[in-house]
Amino acid sequence: MDKFIDKLVDTKWFMKIIALVLALLLFDSVYNPDKDVSNINVPGEQDTEVISNVPVKSYYDTENLFVTGVPETVEVTLEGPKNVLQPAKMQRNFEVYVDLSDAEIGTERVPIKIRNISDKLKVTINPSNVNVKIQEKVTREFSVDVEFNKALLEEGYISEAPTAEPDKVKVTGAKNMIDSISYVKATVNLEGSVKDTVRRQAQVLVFDRNMNKLDVAIDHDTIDVIIPVKSLSKNVPIKVVEKGSPPNNVKINSINLEVNEAKIFANQAVLDKVDSVRVEVDLSKIDADGDIEQTLPVIISEGILEVNPKTVNVTINATKEETEETAAETAVEDRTFSHLPIQLSGLSEQYEALLQSPANGASLTVSGTGEKIDQLKANDFQLYLDLANLAEGEHEVKINVKGPADVNWKLASDKAKVSISQKEA
Repeated sequence: MDKFIDKLVDTKWFMKIIALVLALLLFDSVYNPDKDVSNINVPGEQDTEVISNVPVKSYYDTENLFVTGVPETVEVTLEGPKNVLQPAKMQRNFEVYVDLSDAEIGTERVPIKIRNISDKLKVTINPSNVNVKIQEKVTREFSVDVEFNKALLEEGYISEAPTAEPDKVKVTGAKNMIDSISYVKATVNLEGSVKDTVRRQAQVLVFDRNMNKLDVAIDHDTIDVIIPVKSLSKNVPIKVVEKGSPPNNVKINSINLEVNEAKIFANQAVLDKVDSVRVEVDLSKIDADGDIEQTLPVIISEGILEVNPKTVNVTINATKEETEETAAETAVEDRTFSHLPIQLSGLSEQYEALLQSPANGASLTVSGTGEKIDQLKANDFQLYLDLANLAEGEHEVKINVKGPADVNWKLASDKAKVSISQKEA
C-alpha cells in the first residue's frame, strides 16, 4: 500500500489535482458574494450632534381619547461615526414618538421613543419620559361672546350688540375640561378712539370660571366680527334770546332765523336733559331801519359735544323813528379833501413809474353824518394805484381808495395817468 501511495504521489496528475483542490479551498475562504461587507468594523471619526425642536408624534385612539402632557418637541442628542451622524442630522428621516395605542383612561408615565435611525448611533432624548393624561374625548357646541374695550368709544358714540360669523363654535377636549368651560370669548383688539363701525377678525379663546385658558381644540379659532358704532344725537329747536334793550327811537318788529332746528351730539344722559339750544341777539346794538342781517353762533349747554349748524343767519326787522336830536346827528354833510397823495404799488422791480396826473394829488369828497364828518382827517384815507402786471409805457389806471366804513366818498377823477419805464442799470 505504501508503495502504491508513493507511486501516486510521484505522478504529475496527482500533484495537479491536489493543487486545484487547495486553490478552490483558498478561493472559497477569500470570496463570498453573500457576505455583507458593510458590517466590517472599520474605525471612523466619532462626533456628537444636538438637534433641538424635534417634533413628537403621538399614537392613540384620536376618535375617542384626548391626551395631554406630550410635549410638542424634544431635544435629541446623536453620538456616533460622522459618516452616519451627518446624514441623520441633515435628512431627519427618523421619527420621535409616544406609543399610547394600548393606553387606558388615566395617568401614565411613558417613554419617548425613536425609530428609523441607524443602530450605529447612540441616541439620547430629553426628556426621555413624560407623564401623560388620557381622558375621554368630548365635543360640545358653545356660543361665542364678543368683547372689546368700550372705553375706546369716542364720547357721544355708542356700540350696538356685536355680531359674529359663526356665532357658535364646536370645542373638543377632555370631558372634565369641556365640563369646566365657563366662557368662550372672541376679543377684538382696537387702537385709538372709535367712532365708526368695526369689522375685524378675532381669535376665539376658551376659559374656565377663573379665567384660566383651556387647552382644547376649536373648529373655528378665528371668526369675523362686526361691532356697529353710531353717534348719539337728536334734533332740538333753536330759541332766540333777546339781550339788552333797543334805543328809544328803535322798534323791533320781528326776529327770524334762517333755520329753526339744530342737531346736537352728546351722551344719552345729556340728550335726555337738553330740549333746545339758543342764539342771543343784542338789541342794544340795533340802530338802523328795515332788515338787519346778522350771523350769530348757536350756543349750547354744558355736556353737548357738538352742534350742527354752529352758526345761524338772523334777520332783524326794525323801525327807527326820527327825533330832533337824531335828525341832527344823522343829517348828511359833505366834506372835500384835496391834494391827497397817491401811492404806487405792485410795480415790478425792473421798472420805475412816474405819476403824470393828477400831478398834485387827488380830490376826494366825503359824505356822512355831521358828527362823523367832523371827526375825519385826510390821513384816514389811502389812495393807491395797482401797477402789478403793467409793462413799460403810459397807462391809465383806476385810483383805489381805502377809508372808514361808515362814510361814503367820491373822487373828482377816478383815473390816473402813469408812465412806466425801465430802470437804468
